[in-house]
Amino acid sequence: MINNYDQSSRRILTFPAIRPCEAVSPAALLNSLIDLAGKIIDYKSSFFASNKGNARQSIRLIGILLNFLEEVRVRQLGLSDSAVLSLSELHFIFQKIHYLLEDCTRDGARLWMLMRSERVSGQFRVLIRAMATILDVLPLGLIDVSVEVRESIELVMWQARKLKFEVDPFDELSVKNVVSILGQIEDQIVPKSSDLRWVLDYLGVRSWVECDREIKFLDNEIGLEYLTAEKRELGFLNSVMSFMSYCRAVSFDIVGDITGRRSTSRRSGNVVSGLNPDDLRCPISLEYMTEPVTIETGHTYDRSSILQWFRAGNATCPKTGEKLTSTELVPNLALKRLIVEYCSGNGIPVADSGGRKRDITRTVLPGSPVAEAAMKMLANFLVGRLVVGTEEEKKKAAYEVRLLTKSSIFNRSCFLDAGTIPYLLNLLSSKEALAQENAIAALLNMSKHSKGKTIVVENGGLEFILKVLKEGLKMEARQHAAGTLFYLASVEEYRILIGEIPEVIPSLMELLRDGTDRGKKNALVAIFGLLMDPNNHWRVLGAGLVPLLLSLLTSFEREDLITDSLAVLATLAQKSDGTFAILSTGALHTIMGTLSSSTSRAGKEYCVSLLLALCVNGGAEVVQFLVKNSSLMGPLYSVLTEGTSRASKKASSLIRILHEFHERSSSGFMAHALSREQFVHVW
Repeated sequence: MINNYDQSSRRILTFPAIRPCEAVSPAALLNSLIDLAGKIIDYKSSFFASNKGNARQSIRLIGILLNFLEEVRVRQLGLSDSAVLSLSELHFIFQKIHYLLEDCTRDGARLWMLMRSERVSGQFRVLIRAMATILDVLPLGLIDVSVEVRESIELVMWQARKLKFEVDPFDELSVKNVVSILGQIEDQIVPKSSDLRWVLDYLGVRSWVECDREIKFLDNEIGLEYLTAEKRELGFLNSVMSFMSYCRAVSFDIVGDITGRRSTSRRSGNVVSGLNPDDLRCPISLEYMTEPVTIETGHTYDRSSILQWFRAGNATCPKTGEKLTSTELVPNLALKRLIVEYCSGNGIPVADSGGRKRDITRTVLPGSPVAEAAMKMLANFLVGRLVVGTEEEKKKAAYEVRLLTKSSIFNRSCFLDAGTIPYLLNLLSSKEALAQENAIAALLNMSKHSKGKTIVVENGGLEFILKVLKEGLKMEARQHAAGTLFYLASVEEYRILIGEIPEVIPSLMELLRDGTDRGKKNALVAIFGLLMDPNNHWRVLGAGLVPLLLSLLTSFEREDLITDSLAVLATLAQKSDGTFAILSTGALHTIMGTLSSSTSRAGKEYCVSLLLALCVNGGAEVVQFLVKNSSLMGPLYSVLTEGTSRASKKASSLIRILHEFHERSSSGFMAHALSREQFVHVW
């Protein structure tokens, strides 16, 4: 009967309570009420960063009511219809109180709840007053309970009306301190570290991990407000998030320190400390799972990976080979929380799980004057750490830059203006693996900015980045280097410079061959970007990319890697030497098989583009081979009717070529009479 919501699926201070159905039995209603009251009382030992007194008073009153409910159940008293109705209303109020207590103790929402302490205290007051009203109409005279219990109920009613449930004076003081610090930041006055620490200690935020959790919560709230066009809160949310971002960088020396791991719940803290990191990786992709799901055999995989496995026609468990009777996927929320906890505690960024997509265009502007000033101050502070800090401080500063520039255009511009890039480039030579990885990841983020590309190249960044691509201390650093080259190659002048460096393409191919899936993808898109310069075509072909790609094409399990590979091959096939390199590997069977099996519309469209280019540049022999494969027409007509406008035109051109060849062959024309010139019209 209790409506269970996972915290992450419910917006804070929303109470999706439901009234019990009219047909509920008194026994079931009593059991559910007692269960709810027990859950509420369990919060007695929880930490409340704000509204401590109001929460404790509410828990105490419900504890008294629990004695009454348990006596009614034990004595198996008959309940009148009016009593059942009153208890149903009480169940409704208990649900809301439970949600409110859940929010008051929610990890990551401490600052938000403090700043909304007046609203929260009002919620306690309204709910407890409503509880008193329900008890007032409860027909106690018709319920045979002991005198002591009856008197305790009357006491609850009296106290529920008299207790004020006002804002805690210490909460008021803390709010004033936060507002004062926000004002200092807006006036570009550096806050005292002692003032920051006072607020953090009051909130119980004593580690980098806990501070980061606050930032993530606030960022999520900003996204929700933005999507629902609730603009009133945006300025406030951006201001308090910038306050927490400033605190995270300035007030904590260690990323994911041991204090942070201890500060989580006892259960998750103990589990996380003893985890084998390999258990958090998907058995298929070997990357940390972002959306773990469990299948029928009890084994867990990342959702995207197992779906790709099923789409390929496999109806078995990848680990055991056991045949499945159902492909139902059950979200493994407990494991997901552990993965987030582990990665946060060890400074490992985890990709978003594909739910709400962040609209990064909204981050062109800072969101509030406080947020603007805070980020500028923070950029200068972190650059100072990169210049004169210890090795540990430089590593942490690079990680902060990496996080702050990942999803904010404004933040990138602040760090560019602060002169961050030269110091990050110097850090690429570090012998400390995490320092190097954080620096190259931060450079990747800033190379997305047009000004950032120029600064990287003008400071000799290509040499540093290439060295990381070839000899990075961690595979993650190498894949970030490839991603950085992709963004730099979007500028015509720079893709020419990159292509002229002899080691670049072989290094990208090595990453494509030996890297993680993320590394392979970054290598593919970097090569694709370089191919926008015609001179890089022969360099890629000379390095032997085509046979490598075609050998990998059949082994890729991720659809996006297949699609990216086809995009590169289709680009190479536009020139005669590319077509020759592809045909010389006997790739037609592989390409047609991919067209038939691909579940990606983009993948199918690149296949069509590739086959069309092979026909145009390869001549009658290629067309004749395709004509003999009648199974090709189904996928072609599918792209013709369901593809994009551009893909539909290419499918139409390829179908016309095949039909014309068939008609000419049937009319007695020799196949070799079909020349390349006859196909020029398809473009």
